[in-house]
Amino acid sequence: MSNSLFERIGGNDAVSAAVDIFYTKVISDDHINSFFEGVDMQKQMRKMKSFLSYAFGADTPFHGKSMRVAHERLVKNGLNDSHFDAVKNHIDTTLKELSVAQPLIDEVLAITESTRNDILNK
Repeated sequence: MSNSLFERIGGNDAVSAAVDIFYTKVISDDHINSFFEGVDMQKQMRKMKSFLSYAFGADTPFHGKSMRVAHERLVKNGLNDSHFDAVKNHIDTTLKELSVAQPLIDEVLAITESTRNDILNK
Protein backbone atom coordinates (compact mmCIF):
# COMPACT_ATOMS: atom_id res chain seq x y z
CA MET A 1 0.00 0.00 0.00
CA SER A 2 1.24 3.44 -0.91
CA ASN A 3 2.05 5.98 1.76
CA SER A 4 0.97 8.93 -0.39
CA LEU A 5 -1.36 11.56 0.98
CA PHE A 6 -3.77 10.51 -1.78
CA GLU A 7 -4.02 6.99 -0.33
CA ARG A 8 -3.98 8.12 3.30
CA ILE A 9 -6.84 10.54 2.67
CA GLY A 10 -8.97 7.81 1.09
CA GLY A 11 -8.15 7.79 -2.63
CA ASN A 12 -10.48 8.65 -5.49
CA ASP A 13 -13.68 8.40 -3.46
CA ALA A 14 -12.44 10.81 -0.81
CA VAL A 15 -11.07 13.32 -3.32
CA SER A 16 -14.30 13.18 -5.30
CA ALA A 17 -16.46 13.73 -2.22
CA ALA A 18 -14.26 16.59 -1.05
CA VAL A 19 -14.36 18.36 -4.42
CA ASP A 20 -18.14 18.05 -4.60
CA ILE A 21 -18.61 19.58 -1.14
CA PHE A 22 -15.88 22.17 -1.71
CA TYR A 23 -17.48 23.57 -4.87
CA THR A 24 -20.89 23.72 -3.19
CA LYS A 25 -19.27 26.00 -0.61
CA VAL A 26 -17.43 28.05 -3.24
CA ILE A 27 -20.53 28.67 -5.34
CA SER A 28 -22.40 29.78 -2.19
CA ASP A 29 -19.65 32.25 -1.19
CA ASP A 30 -20.39 35.73 -2.51
CA HIS A 31 -16.77 36.75 -1.95
CA ILE A 32 -15.45 34.32 -4.57
CA ASN A 33 -18.32 32.88 -6.61
CA SER A 34 -18.10 35.60 -9.27
CA PHE A 35 -14.85 34.01 -10.47
CA PHE A 36 -16.90 30.96 -11.51
CA GLU A 37 -19.60 32.75 -13.50
CA GLY A 38 -19.97 31.10 -16.88
CA VAL A 39 -17.71 28.19 -15.89
CA ASP A 40 -18.75 24.66 -16.75
CA MET A 41 -18.68 23.43 -13.16
CA GLN A 42 -18.77 19.73 -14.07
CA LYS A 43 -15.64 20.23 -16.18
CA GLN A 44 -14.06 22.38 -13.45
CA MET A 45 -14.73 19.69 -10.87
CA ARG A 46 -13.18 16.99 -13.09
CA LYS A 47 -10.06 19.15 -13.53
CA MET A 48 -9.84 19.78 -9.78
CA LYS A 49 -10.21 16.09 -8.96
CA SER A 50 -7.45 15.26 -11.43
CA PHE A 51 -5.15 17.97 -10.10
CA LEU A 52 -5.69 17.08 -6.44
CA SER A 53 -5.11 13.40 -7.08
CA TYR A 54 -1.82 14.27 -8.74
CA ALA A 55 -0.85 16.84 -6.08
CA PHE A 56 -1.58 14.37 -3.30
CA GLY A 57 0.67 11.71 -4.83
CA ALA A 58 -1.66 9.48 -6.84
CA ASP A 59 0.04 7.45 -9.51
CA THR A 60 -1.70 9.43 -12.25
CA PRO A 61 -0.34 12.18 -14.46
CA PHE A 62 -1.82 15.67 -14.60
CA HIS A 63 -2.19 17.13 -18.08
CA GLY A 64 -3.78 20.45 -17.17
CA LYS A 65 -2.34 23.93 -17.38
CA SER A 66 0.11 25.21 -14.82
CA MET A 67 -1.44 26.98 -11.84
CA ARG A 68 0.03 30.27 -13.04
CA VAL A 69 -1.45 29.98 -16.53
CA ALA A 70 -4.78 28.55 -15.33
CA HIS A 71 -5.38 31.50 -13.01
CA GLU A 72 -3.88 34.33 -15.08
CA ARG A 73 -7.27 35.62 -16.30
CA LEU A 74 -8.65 35.50 -12.76
CA VAL A 75 -5.74 37.55 -11.41
CA LYS A 76 -6.40 40.14 -14.12
CA ASN A 77 -9.99 40.20 -12.86
CA GLY A 78 -8.94 40.89 -9.27
CA LEU A 79 -8.08 37.50 -7.74
CA ASN A 80 -6.01 38.24 -4.64
CA ASP A 81 -4.88 36.89 -1.28
CA SER A 82 -8.30 37.37 0.33
CA HIS A 83 -9.85 35.13 -2.32
CA PHE A 84 -7.09 32.56 -1.92
CA ASP A 85 -7.65 32.59 1.85
CA ALA A 86 -11.40 32.04 1.34
CA VAL A 87 -10.70 29.03 -0.88
CA LYS A 88 -8.23 27.67 1.64
CA ASN A 89 -10.83 28.07 4.39
CA HIS A 90 -13.38 26.14 2.31
CA ILE A 91 -10.85 23.34 1.84
CA ASP A 92 -10.29 23.22 5.60
CA THR A 93 -13.99 23.16 6.50
CA THR A 94 -14.76 20.60 3.77
CA LEU A 95 -12.15 18.19 5.09
CA LYS A 96 -13.38 18.68 8.65
CA GLU A 97 -16.94 17.91 7.51
CA LEU A 98 -15.62 14.68 6.03
CA SER A 99 -13.93 13.83 9.35
CA VAL A 100 -10.45 13.84 7.86
CA ALA A 101 -7.78 13.63 10.56
CA GLN A 102 -6.19 16.99 11.42
CA PRO A 103 -2.63 15.90 10.45
CA LEU A 104 -3.91 15.08 6.95
CA ILE A 105 -5.79 18.37 6.77
CA ASP A 106 -2.56 20.12 7.74
CA GLU A 107 -0.76 18.38 4.86
CA VAL A 108 -3.48 19.39 2.41
CA LEU A 109 -3.38 23.00 3.61
CA ALA A 110 0.43 23.07 3.33
CA ILE A 111 0.16 21.88 -0.28
CA THR A 112 -2.55 24.48 -0.89
CA GLU A 113 -0.39 27.24 0.58
CA SER A 114 2.54 26.17 -1.59
CA THR A 115 0.48 27.13 -4.67
CA ARG A 116 -0.35 30.68 -3.52
CA ASN A 117 2.35 32.53 -5.48
CA ASP A 118 1.68 30.61 -8.69
CA ILE A 119 -2.09 30.98 -8.47
CA LEU A 120 -1.80 34.70 -7.70
CA ASN A 121 0.92 35.15 -10.33
CA LYS A 122 3.36 36.67 -7.82
